[in-house]
Amino acid sequence: MRRTTTWISLAVAICLSIAMGLTLTAARQPASPAVELTAGKVPLMSAGALTFGPAGILFVGDSIGGSVVAIDTGDNKAPASAAQVNVDAVDAKIAALVGIAADQIVINAVAVNPVSKNVYLSASRGRGPDAMPLIIRVYAAGKVTPVSLDNAKHASVSLSDSPEAKDGRQNPRMQTITDMAFINGNLMVAGLSNEEWSSALRSIPYPFNAAPKGATLQIWHSSHGRYETESPIRTFVPYTIAGQQYVLAAYTCTPLVKIPVSSLKPGVKVKGVEIADLGAGNQPLDMVPYKKGGHDYILIANSAFGVYKLKADNLESYPAINEPTITDVAGVPFDKITSLTNVRHIAQFDDSNVLLLMGKPGSGPAYAPGPLVGPINLATMALP
Repeated sequence: MRRTTTWISLAVAICLSIAMGLTLTAARQPASPAVELTAGKVPLMSAGALTFGPAGILFVGDSIGGSVVAIDTGDNKAPASAAQVNVDAVDAKIAALVGIAADQIVINAVAVNPVSKNVYLSASRGRGPDAMPLIIRVYAAGKVTPVSLDNAKHASVSLSDSPEAKDGRQNPRMQTITDMAFINGNLMVAGLSNEEWSSALRSIPYPFNAAPKGATLQIWHSSHGRYETESPIRTFVPYTIAGQQYVLAAYTCTPLVKIPVSSLKPGVKVKGVEIADLGAGNQPLDMVPYKKGGHDYILIANSAFGVYKLKADNLESYPAINEPTITDVAGVPFDKITSLTNVRHIAQFDDSNVLLLMGKPGSGPAYAPGPLVGPINLATMALP
């Protein structure tokens, strides 16, 4: 699941990297008891990547503020019956709550509370530098409500390695946090840092105390024919291969990379291993691993390519794609789900269903089209 829309020049658009595994971990599920948080005004300057931790704790990535905030949603009651979601024009409903036109709402990320099955959206009220961050809860029955940020139980942690802000569309600060996942009591945070290899993957213990520096990453970008260290992971999931935990990371322009979790130590330079490439001129948006019919798959929503279903059986059998190999599409096989169009975000709803957020892409290039054009709809569907 799980990020703020950013604009990237084609010259620096890099490939998507996904590290693949054999057995899906419970990485985006609650894994530890609740933590006592302090009530007060939530210090958010922006609201981007989202993921859930234990007992209804929602983690929100604040790239502009260079921090992560944990919010106690109090939303930890399982639904009385199996829930499905079908909400049309959710952007208009959010706009009505905050008193602006629907085209001034930008939805940045989506997450599903694994306990209650309620949907959470990060968004902004407005499109300029003064845009106000919003967190929105959407109930299965269609009710849309804001999550109050004025006096909520919360905790925050600053990222010591955040990049400096710069003027213009290539502001690296906007990519400080591109995706997050909670696993084994730690919040994993991907994005850009201020290090020489600026692509970073941080592991932050929860409850928050301090955020160690992230490990910084290098990948071989086979469609570009070069090593990359300056473009962030766009989406990732924790995964297990042969009993070893990996991060399955996806970058712009579409190589697939695996990164051993054991190598992700603060300040260490790590080389990820590319095992596939899905093609250039594309940005991955979200990934959902799942099992169906005795097989492993990974569903990937893309900016240019639509929704792909990767065949993830026996991923250990795919050889590394290393220097000097130059290729555009190779490695792990996949199918395009042609029935799905204009899907901007996906999130795991339960073991059998996926949540889709759909809307027409913006007017930018295919690898970075910009904010969606409404109406923006939410719906669940059976995993293909």
